[in-house]
Amino acid sequence: MEDLRGHARVLKELKLIDYGESPQFKGVELTELGKFITNLTIEDEPILAGEMVQTRSGAKPLGQLLKDLRRQVLHMIANAGSGHLGASLSIVDILAILYFMKMQHDPINPDWEERDRLVLSKGHAAPALYAVLSEAGYFPKEELTTLRELGGRLHGHPDTVTPGVDAKTGSLGQGLSMAVGMAYAAKLDKASHRVYVVIGDGELHEGQVWEAAMTAAHYGLDNIVTIIDRNKYQLTGTTEEVKGVEPIADKWRAFGWNVLNVNGHDHFAVLDALEVCEHTHGKPSVIIAATTKGKGVSFMEGNKFSRSVPNAAQLKQALEELDRR
Repeated sequence: MEDLRGHARVLKELKLIDYGESPQFKGVELTELGKFITNLTIEDEPILAGEMVQTRSGAKPLGQLLKDLRRQVLHMIANAGSGHLGASLSIVDILAILYFMKMQHDPINPDWEERDRLVLSKGHAAPALYAVLSEAGYFPKEELTTLRELGGRLHGHPDTVTPGVDAKTGSLGQGLSMAVGMAYAAKLDKASHRVYVVIGDGELHEGQVWEAAMTAAHYGLDNIVTIIDRNKYQLTGTTEEVKGVEPIADKWRAFGWNVLNVNGHDHFAVLDALEVCEHTHGKPSVIIAATTKGKGVSFMEGNKFSRSVPNAAQLKQALEELDRR
């Protein structure tokens, strides 16, 4: 432990990390210099070499994968005639990083005991999760056309009937409580797997989120990472117009969490933050990921397509825009 403290002091003196001083300890964060140095050495991580990731169809450039995932989300919602397009597009990058770069999981054995768990608390963004799971190999790509079909496995909100889904979600504000239960059970079992939970910033209006946050800190659940999709919108308007949630970072620190702020569409920044979380001990971690609702298609960004479905002309325009990126 003394060696770890010594290493931390050296990193802080080199201005590579920042964690504040007692009693204002705010959790470990990479400084801008730390992020720069980390990105310089990123070629040492084989999984990111050339920004290639392994998918069901073989190695694929990360940028191409993200385009393909967004295309799938667009097609799924347009075909179903309903769905939450903006909320799905804002978390495509985060889910892709988790499933193709970070989490240990096995599409051939979805119930593998040592797998990391993912709870999509903002369950209305299920199309993004389904696109990722399919690309990872959990079920055939052709099944994506069955979104919201009666009797199908791809429900409007995640359900464990779908291979690769670890929790039924949809009623907002409950996902973190489930994830805390999973993380606490893993601690009791002395299991090595980690639990990741993606929540919307609109969910911060729910009191149950803060009860769960307090519980995770109380039990020192350092095997759980919460990622807040900070796209600044909820269904009826901006989060600040409906009920102000700022200062988010200070609130989570006050609840005893290690807090990191990142651009949720900067893939290396998200991955770096996840690495910091994995090496943070004694407390849970939260990543506040600044995202853009409807990311990837300019005329869909913001709250314009919160629940709207693109018509044929809009779908064509969106797909053409993605091709040009």
